[in-house]
Amino acid sequence: MSTLYAILTGIDVLLAVALIGLVLLQHGKGADAGAAFGSGASATVFGAQGSASFLTKMTAWLAAAFFANSLALAYMAAHRPKTESVIDKLQAEAPAPPAPKTQPLTAPAEKATPAPAGAPADLPPVDAAPEGGEADLPTVPEAPQVPENKDN
Repeated sequence: MSTLYAILTGIDVLLAVALIGLVLLQHGKGADAGAAFGSGASATVFGAQGSASFLTKMTAWLAAAFFANSLALAYMAAHRPKTESVIDKLQAEAPAPPAPKTQPLTAPAEKATPAPAGAPADLPPVDAAPEGGEADLPTVPEAPQVPENKDN
């Protein structure tokens, strides 16, 4: 199915390029005014009616082919089987690592103080900070002193 998808994609690109080329070859509606002044002699290559009917028919056929090919590509893309990557397979086979043991970020409260006056009744009491405050925090080591270079 992958090969067919690649072939249809290539055909779609070729049809798009051909369709763009045919549209650029055609004359606009304002180009007919120039034929009245003598520049319409080259239109006899494609017959008495000129190149308009030939290029118009070819554009219509190419547009229909491009549309049908694009619909086939859209159908194939929508019904493509889901493929898993190697990484997904390895993650499914590997056992999950044990969860690390974590400690709470804050120290447990020793006592709770009642809510201040005027606070809503459904709020829980506010936990008080532990005694000693900053004594429970780790200390930050001082940075070593670097001697100055006096040569600069």
